[in-house]
This record gives sequence, structure tokens and C-alpha cells, in this order.
Amino acid sequence: MAKKFADLRAKMSPEAQARVEAKAQELLAEMPLNELRQARGLSQKMLAELLHVQQPSIAKMEKRTDMYISTLRSHIEAMGGQLEVIARFPDGSVKISNFAEIEAAAQQA
Repeated sequence: MAKKFADLRAKMSPEAQARVEAKAQELLAEMPLNELRQARGLSQKMLAELLHVQQPSIAKMEKRTDMYISTLRSHIEAMGGQLEVIARFPDGSVKISNFAEIEAAAQQA
């Protein structure tokens, strides 16, 4: 008979529970677009309707390894998120802000 995960977790030491939680957060912090969409409870068809495109366009976008920042931004915003571009260096991280400025200028034009 299968055991419930909650029962198994309750038997784990607090240290093991903390390690499992940290690993789960690590996995949630980085994922492909299709998994992010699914985690947000959206189907390709639902996202396509929000973006006013056909469902095959969503499938194609999720398989791409290269796309415009504006395309990625609209995809993320349609899922209820906000896109931030961050450059990471050995001595620290920097949020790149000029992409937001370009978007704001395009909306005002």
C-alpha cells in the first residue's frame, strides 16, 4: 500500500525537511516556459486567448531558445507576472532597466 507523502515527511528530521524544502524552492525558481505556464494553471489554449494568438504559436514559442525580450515580456505578463532582466557577475547582480524604458516609450508613441 502506498504511503502518503505527508506521513513520510513527518518522520523526517527537521534538517532533512529543511533540505527538501530548499531543493523544492530551487526547482521552482528555475523552469522552462511550458512548465511555468502549467504551474500557473494555464493551458496553451488559455494563454493563446490571453495573447490573442493561435495555440500553435504558444507551442512554438515555448520550444524556442531565442526570442525578443518584448515577446517574452508579453508571455510572462499574460501569466500574471512581471519580467526583470538581471545580469549576474562574480561581484554582484545588476537589474537591467532600459528594456522597461523602451517598452514605456513604445506605448507612448
